[in-house]
Amino acid sequence: MDDRKLAQKLKQGNRLALDRAMAAYTPYLSTVVWNALGPAASAQDVEEVVSDAFLALWSRRDSLQPEQGLKPWLAAVARNRAIDRLRAARPAPLPLHEAETAGGPTPEQDLERRMFAHALRQAVEGLPPPDDQLVLRFYYEGEKLKDVARDLGLSVPAAKSRLCRARKKLKEILTEGGLADGTVG
Repeated sequence: MDDRKLAQKLKQGNRLALDRAMAAYTPYLSTVVWNALGPAASAQDVEEVVSDAFLALWSRRDSLQPEQGLKPWLAAVARNRAIDRLRAARPAPLPLHEAETAGGPTPEQDLERRMFAHALRQAVEGLPPPDDQLVLRFYYEGEKLKDVARDLGLSVPAAKSRLCRARKKLKEILTEGGLADGTVG
């Protein structure tokens, strides 16, 4: 029986047509659902979503449009049900006190890191030219050393030497400010 005739019989309430639709489209819908749910889905999850799609087919059989066929309608319903299942299964966010122990930085650690980054940036901007540009472009902007050296009129070995001296100078500046170990304080 073709797709349109099957949809016509379903619309008329023929229970045998539902059985035929299930036999014909279960493997296809299982693939659609498996792809939507992803690799973490169990066979039971897939089976439940496919069953929900066929239940929706039967309960909405009056609104079927046989000329459009069943396959696209069933695929859309199955995919949407799978997405709904994923949304419902999302883990609840951790309360703030549990989030701190979940492995991420605490708010205090994050603040310290940002303060250190700010102090380091100020120290870099205080370097004499062309060292300030060399450090900013190489470390902050991620440009290739040969390109930065060329733009600044330096050879690559000279640029490497300047970077080495700039790092030592930055460490000096940060040590005097009590920040050499990467912490504020």
